[in-house]
Amino acid sequence: MQYVKLQIGCLIVILYIVVTYIRATLKSKFICNKFFDALMIVAPWAVFFDGFTAWTINHLEIVPSWVNKFGHLFFLIFMDLTIIVTALYMLDQIVGFCKTHKLKNLLLLIPGIISLVLIAAGINQLEYIQGKTTFYSMGFSARVCFVSLFAHYGVILYLVGVRHKYLAKEKKFGTVSILIIVGLILALQIIFPEILLTSICPTILLLGIYIEFENPSIKKLTLYNDNMVESFANLVENRDSNTGGHIKRTRAYVNLILHKMRHDKKYKDIMNKDYLVNVSNAAPLHDIGKIATPDYILQKPGKLTDEEFAIMKKHAACGGEIIKDTFKNLEDEEFEKIAYEVARFHHEKYNGKGYPQGLAGEQIPLHARIMAVADVFDAVSQKRCYRDAMPLDQCFSIIEKGSGTDFDPQIAKIFLDSKDEVVRLMER
Repeated sequence: MQYVKLQIGCLIVILYIVVTYIRATLKSKFICNKFFDALMIVAPWAVFFDGFTAWTINHLEIVPSWVNKFGHLFFLIFMDLTIIVTALYMLDQIVGFCKTHKLKNLLLLIPGIISLVLIAAGINQLEYIQGKTTFYSMGFSARVCFVSLFAHYGVILYLVGVRHKYLAKEKKFGTVSILIIVGLILALQIIFPEILLTSICPTILLLGIYIEFENPSIKKLTLYNDNMVESFANLVENRDSNTGGHIKRTRAYVNLILHKMRHDKKYKDIMNKDYLVNVSNAAPLHDIGKIATPDYILQKPGKLTDEEFAIMKKHAACGGEIIKDTFKNLEDEEFEKIAYEVARFHHEKYNGKGYPQGLAGEQIPLHARIMAVADVFDAVSQKRCYRDAMPLDQCFSIIEKGSGTDFDPQIAKIFLDSKDEVVRLMER
């Protein structure tokens, strides 16, 4: 019992997290993360076999050698799987996997597969060394596991460093803190091999990810916030009978543009998972300021007078203020900033002749430039109370003619190069 006390304690902590998480997710609507699900499977086995081998290695006189060997094989494989799964989880959090590039995603598994093969191939070279208080194992397979950890987590830390400007503070702090703690534990294990702290690593990884990213209570809050955003957007749409499915279509166009931008070298750093989600969730709020626009202007069947148009233009600035006041206590600074800028600046023009501030070029936030293309295209391609929908060729022509004047030329090009997909989205 003296050799497995730490592992038993770690297993209790892990099982508590697993049971708590499963109970919470069964009652909730949010989507579970497949990598966290996988971590809840492999982490307890890593700790179990760590305890198993800690006992067998200290009872070599009664434990058959093949049992000890296979115990170590399973321990190192599950430990390496824990490293691989957590690295993939963090990569997904920082960058996000592209569903359309499955081959590229599979290539990310190659280092992990190589390490697993090397662990299995070198298991016969394990040595059982007697320390002052306990036996411990060392050899090629164990070293491969250490290298795998520092390689996988080194890449994650590098990505955090490269993309730190575009990552949420909580995500940067949470990811780096978890990896530093695990790195320190492993460093101690390497320097003092007989202290047998290995089982703490899967426990810290699971506990840290659970607290920082996968806590069901936080996810429920996020879900409620998303529902609130959708309700706000629907409120605007219900007041403005002209818009119809404007909110859904513009969000679809925004998502399409974002997806295309992910594969453009110019935007690869900023197009991380958080940015994509925040811009997509902010898009429905771009016209939230129309809540303050009088009905006689919103629903006027004819052309607006100069005075009426001046009132209509106020919805951009007003929308920004509404978002500031509404979301200031949500503790999601990145989303609040993006939603504010989308609402306030989506009518700015690339040549500086838009409103409310007359910003030009890259002074206009990127997400507002994206929203501008989606908003104008949908406005001209749909029937309104004051005019019929324009032919599609003419709608695309408006975006093309506005490139460099009304719209960011690169974003306009991305949109125009995706004509077939835009048409399919409209039909859907």
